[in-house]
Amino acid sequence: MGKPTGFIEYNRKEGPNVPEKERVANWEEFHKRLPQEEQRIQGARCMDCGTPFCQSNLMLGGMASGCPLCNLIPEWNDLVCRGRWKEAFLRLMYTNNFPEFTGRVCPALCESACTAGLNGDPVSIRENERAIIETAYENGWMVPVVPGVRTGRKVAVIGSGPAGLAAADSLNRLGHSVTVYERHDRPGGLLMYGIPNMKLDKSVIMRRVDLMQKEGVVFRTEMDVGKNVDAKEIMEEYDAVVLACGASKPRDQQVEGRELEGIHFAVDYLRANTKSLLDSGHGDGNHISVRDKDVIVIGGGDTGTDCVGTALRQGCRSVRQIEIMPELPATRADNNPWPQYRRVLKVDYGQQEHIALYGSDPRTYNTTVTRFEGEDGRVTKAHTVGVAWEKDTSGRFVPKHVAGSQRVLNAQLVLIAMGFVGAEDYVAEAFGVKRDGRGNVDAAYGDHGTNVDKVFAAGDVRRGQSLVVWGVAEGRNAALAVDEYLMRSEELTA
Repeated sequence: MGKPTGFIEYNRKEGPNVPEKERVANWEEFHKRLPQEEQRIQGARCMDCGTPFCQSNLMLGGMASGCPLCNLIPEWNDLVCRGRWKEAFLRLMYTNNFPEFTGRVCPALCESACTAGLNGDPVSIRENERAIIETAYENGWMVPVVPGVRTGRKVAVIGSGPAGLAAADSLNRLGHSVTVYERHDRPGGLLMYGIPNMKLDKSVIMRRVDLMQKEGVVFRTEMDVGKNVDAKEIMEEYDAVVLACGASKPRDQQVEGRELEGIHFAVDYLRANTKSLLDSGHGDGNHISVRDKDVIVIGGGDTGTDCVGTALRQGCRSVRQIEIMPELPATRADNNPWPQYRRVLKVDYGQQEHIALYGSDPRTYNTTVTRFEGEDGRVTKAHTVGVAWEKDTSGRFVPKHVAGSQRVLNAQLVLIAMGFVGAEDYVAEAFGVKRDGRGNVDAAYGDHGTNVDKVFAAGDVRRGQSLVVWGVAEGRNAALAVDEYLMRSEELTA
């Protein structure tokens, strides 16, 4: 390790955030980097422990612990500490195709498993990761690497989110000719239209897409396979197909009044806002505006937070976030020991901004919507009730309405951010692949093959709604499975 006593001598320090009241006036990334010398000190906090749980990729207590990519974290932390940035960059890229994405939006499963965090603050692993890759871009180390030999095999990747990009990048480096099909007008999938610009500036995505194009990857946008592109033609043209089109079917709130205007899925709201921002700086009006409206966001998690942050930037009159789950504890509970993923209360950027502007956290816990009320066909109010979680006859916890806890809230716009329930039906049907009980494409992890020959699946379309880092990991693994299939096929036909 760079400094054996670093975790004792130095406190954790993260890059500064633009003040909340200032950053809600624009759509720019608000999290800034530390100077390199200060970042080196953060690298020195790594203990280089004998069993680095940070990179372990274990399942503990039903949750992932450590990095799903098995990033060689202690190694590049040590190199950061020593100021050997190019070597740190090469070590980081060995396991992660897109550290510029994960270094911005990953919830840092690695940090929950960091040994330094057992009795103190974990190492700022995600910040170190972002510093490494941005230093690489600034110094011209990130350059196109075109394969010296092509295999003659062609692969279609359906979807350009984290899994699709990772599969395409990995397959291209293995020498296969890759074409990525994206149904929207810009590549990036979830990264482009599911994550707001202030969390992940879209120039960061296009910077990498441009690099991949120079390396030989072909991107075809506005190509919705199964609708305006025939899946049969894809099957005939390519030697293998990777389905990486996400789990984009949103979970609905099926209650009385759901048909009223002004009730939208969060994904539609966020997508329209980002597209209008990129197309015209919101000048075209092709987005769902909440200006001067009372907004209710149903659901927690990252998507709910993104809705809160977006609504504040659009100038809403008020915004409330309703969560059916109870509030998490401020510190680890006894049944959530290290190195399990840390299930504690998180006050994310959207909540921080609401607190700064209005003096309160916008979240209400143990609450659900029972019906919507409207006038002239538009929503005006949401009726809610408190819930208590009780065990049913099978021992499962289920929500029960609490008598006397009913409330009526003003709402001229409602955003449903309750997660997703599987892949879009038409994509699976177009390729004839089987789905599991949760609506996802049925393909075993590691093998990634479906019931249809030469069709593979990776990312959310296979595992359900998940994290960007899991998408990258699945895309990489699927690429290896496809490569094995193609090379075996070549041997059989030689």
